[in-house]
Amino acid sequence: MSAEGNAHKRCAAPGMRAYLWRRRRNLTASQHRTIVLLVTFASYAMYHASRKPPSIVKSVLNPDAESRASGARGWAPFDGDDGTRVIGTCDFAFLASYSVGMFFSGHIGDRMDLRKFLTFGMLMSGLWVSLFGMGYYWNVHSVGYYVVVQMVAGAMQSTGWPSVVSVMGNWFGKGKRGLIMGVWNAHTSVGNMLGSILASMALRSSNWGMSFIVPGVMIMLCGLLVWNFLVVSPEDVGLPPANAPSVSSNVEDESDEESVALRRLINSDGSSRADREKPVGFAAALKIPGVITFSLCLFFTKLVAYTFLYWLPFYIERTEINGQYLSAAKAGELSVIFDLGGIVGGILAGYISDRYNARSMTAAAFVYLSIPVLYMYREFGSRSMFTNLILMAFSGMLVNGPYALITTAVSADLGTHESLKGNARALATVTAIIDGTGSFGAAIGPMLTGYITSISEDWNHVFYMLYIADLCAGLLLTRLIFKEARALLAGAL
Repeated sequence: MSAEGNAHKRCAAPGMRAYLWRRRRNLTASQHRTIVLLVTFASYAMYHASRKPPSIVKSVLNPDAESRASGARGWAPFDGDDGTRVIGTCDFAFLASYSVGMFFSGHIGDRMDLRKFLTFGMLMSGLWVSLFGMGYYWNVHSVGYYVVVQMVAGAMQSTGWPSVVSVMGNWFGKGKRGLIMGVWNAHTSVGNMLGSILASMALRSSNWGMSFIVPGVMIMLCGLLVWNFLVVSPEDVGLPPANAPSVSSNVEDESDEESVALRRLINSDGSSRADREKPVGFAAALKIPGVITFSLCLFFTKLVAYTFLYWLPFYIERTEINGQYLSAAKAGELSVIFDLGGIVGGILAGYISDRYNARSMTAAAFVYLSIPVLYMYREFGSRSMFTNLILMAFSGMLVNGPYALITTAVSADLGTHESLKGNARALATVTAIIDGTGSFGAAIGPMLTGYITSISEDWNHVFYMLYIADLCAGLLLTRLIFKEARALLAGAL
């Protein structure tokens, strides 16, 4: 069989095999990277789109007293005085199972075909997200039903992040990883905006069930895209690893026997292939310098980010802006401004961290700056719509910037750390440890918000929690900040 035929055979994605066969030649490395970037971007955008509906429908499931007085009806068991606590419990069920599932997903992801694993996760996620919406059509009013559905949905959604970061780490080297992944991480905000728009459109017809079913079906369809077109690593199509030394462009022509020999030389790093492909365990991953520190930092930054993800539309709908209150649908649409700011924050954090080779200093700067901005959003956001939008955008930029940086570039850096000696099968495990720890914070933040707001309508206490979380996140990075500062000063001198 020819080298080209071998490449087609190694590329297990059916759609990609058919595409390569029709072209009768291999794609270049840059073309493959573009396809991988687009497919993983679309897949994780759909994961987030399917997580957004709970935050949009909260005000419909649990109308405020004024809305109930005007005839609005909630949905048992989420209505009534204890409704926000029940909603917070469902959020916690989803995020806690997501956190626990993350550790198992990373462990499994480093030991099987990530394309199959990601496809399975997307199909199952879509199914269980849709089942929450089916509660509307089946007239389900049981707390147990919604809690169980959220728990299983959370576990299924944990398959996504370790998989896509691992694939991106396989294809993109460290040179401009922060900027590239900062741009790529816009999928989080794009997915949030898409989910907000879809859910808000469904609410206009008073049908909250479709707010879940439509994103659920869309993530399943996107799972088929992953199955057909995702190529997990460059080696699967006969290309050198992303972090290998660059060679002349004609190396990308697999039919050239000399090029094949060069690739084999590049792929050998002095260790056996079995050693390089042996999965890394949790204990070894935890010993990588920075993994524990960034995991704990993400615990607090993700607590803040997910509190906004799950409660921002609810907060907007119940906060007077320029003397007026917005409808639930309008509040959901307005919340996309936070995500637009998040896109800018992720790109900016990635660029700065690449420019100065200072991941820790960049993350710390963002979390410290977010504290006064969040304070201003709480205190002055109600004065006018313009003020609210500007402060919301800045809040999104500073909250999502460090969150995006840690979950993408930092995780990929640590998953390919020099202490691993070329082992390429640690990315999913390292990513799972970091994001799994962060996801415990993501579970606690929305749950505490539900309890706090059920006790008192005063949102100041929620914001106090956010200020403290950001302060803790910055302080955890202190040692790494001094280390990076010394390196920068030594380089300048």
